[in-house]
Amino acid sequence: MENNSNKIAILVDGDNAQAKLLSNILEEVSKYGKVTIRRIYGDWTIPQMNSWKDLLNDLSFTPIQKFNYTTGKNSTDSSLIIDAMDILYSEKVDGFCIVSSDSDYTGLAKRIREAGIFVMGIGEKKTPNAFVQSCEIFTYTETLTPEEEEEEGNKARKSAQRSKAKKEDKILHKKELKLIDKAFDMSVGEDDETYISVIGANLRKLNSSFDARNYGFRNLTELFRNIKTYEVIDNHKEGVKNRLVRRKS
Repeated sequence: MENNSNKIAILVDGDNAQAKLLSNILEEVSKYGKVTIRRIYGDWTIPQMNSWKDLLNDLSFTPIQKFNYTTGKNSTDSSLIIDAMDILYSEKVDGFCIVSSDSDYTGLAKRIREAGIFVMGIGEKKTPNAFVQSCEIFTYTETLTPEEEEEEGNKARKSAQRSKAKKEDKILHKKELKLIDKAFDMSVGEDDETYISVIGANLRKLNSSFDARNYGFRNLTELFRNIKTYEVIDNHKEGVKNRLVRRKS
């Protein structure tokens, strides 16, 4: 669904997301289209929501006020779900991104997919698998690092890469390697090679949360370059570099 003409709505559960990652979240979702609807839900009268307030104007998000009328009950979930359904029926967007680690949005994600609309989720690794797999794409917030932390992380990463041998069994387990093999077999043609972007799409079909960054790689190309049973080939066609993958003989 990586198409800049697609219109996407980001709906953020402010009670269940990290304000410091909002810029990174917006950047991640923008890979799949133009973010036209941007809303953050929560009770803006409580101190816990203060961390979001400075970001609203900077990133053009609309705060949606919801009071918790009953102790222990969260009205944010129901409000976000109702708004999502209104947006869905209005046909104003081509896709949704639900930002939360809460399993309460599992049914919403399923309903959006049933309508044939793209839906992605962004949440922590603690997110229940039911919600993760209900989305076409699910990105863990642990891979979205704030800029100031990323700069420090890059220094540490480069140092570690110089001292660490490239052994995929330390990063990828048999389960992940089996999934990669299956995605390759789904993607390959008669030439026994395929575009890496096609493998990526099939990996997401098999596991919506599959992301090379989860295993310490910047992208899928870098991941495949570190699997000893595959090789990556740079294919130049009409001035455009397209990477192909094939099994080593």
